Amino acid sequence: MPLLTVFTPTYNRAYILPQCYESMKRQTCKDFVWLIVDDGSADNTRELVESWQKEDNGFVLRYVYQENAGMHGAHNLAYENIDTELNTCIDSDDYMPDDAVEKIISFWQSSEKDDGVSGFLALDAYKNGEIIGTRFPKNVRRATYYDYYYKYGVKGDKKFILRTELTKANPYPVFEGEKYVNLATKYSLLDINYTLLNMNEVVCIVEYLDDGSSKNMFRQYLKNPRGFAYSRKLCMQLPFAGFKFRFNQAAHYVSSCLILKDRRWLADSPRKALTLLAAPAGFVWWRYILYKTK
Repeated sequence: MPLLTVFTPTYNRAYILPQCYESMKRQTCKDFVWLIVDDGSADNTRELVESWQKEDNGFVLRYVYQENAGMHGAHNLAYENIDTELNTCIDSDDYMPDDAVEKIISFWQSSEKDDGVSGFLALDAYKNGEIIGTRFPKNVRRATYYDYYYKYGVKGDKKFILRTELTKANPYPVFEGEKYVNLATKYSLLDINYTLLNMNEVVCIVEYLDDGSSKNMFRQYLKNPRGFAYSRKLCMQLPFAGFKFRFNQAAHYVSSCLILKDRRWLADSPRKALTLLAAPAGFVWWRYILYKTK
């Protein structure tokens, strides 16, 4: 049984997916499963993957398909189909350095860990080798996802390598007519009982394409208000979060409720006083979303 599953959600990305495939073929360690999660593609993704499965790649290549459910729905399907100890997501427009799997496995096997560790974080980089955001502080061996960013000042996207038994718990909710729930919701839930180790090594090369979710976040806010409201309500209740973080979540919650035209926005809030205080900021954010999505 391989130790690691690398899963790749994809939707109509047959034009860029071979880049990720070639990086899998170049891995110096082949002790992994590559799971491609096809989220309802209408292009030739299936045929492409089936041709790859006929090749002698040195690693296990699996393919699963579902009708389009959005990124979080693809993650749900991935977790249902993973049976290795660890998993990580490499998006369809990204790829792995040649020694990424080797570094991941070596780090995990040599780390001092216990049942209170949910996995570890590693670095993302641009194609030119520049680290996205910042590295992890050298004097911090383990911390929560929240503390890395809000206590130790870590910035930028990072790669999560997580224990599969934990990612299978608490699947993302699915809201009718919506196709996005903030993936960080799961990481925040893990923070309640677990910490993350960190590895200052690059395991993912990232490219933010124009058709990706990162560059279309304002439209995501507009199209998926229930998913965002769910995430904001959860984050407002996190026991370890500071006032500034909770205030920002409350403001975003208000903006999502305004998009929904939900008159129960205050009654349904888990932090009513905070939500009322953040309402003006939420109104401004709502107007800004409308402006950015004209």
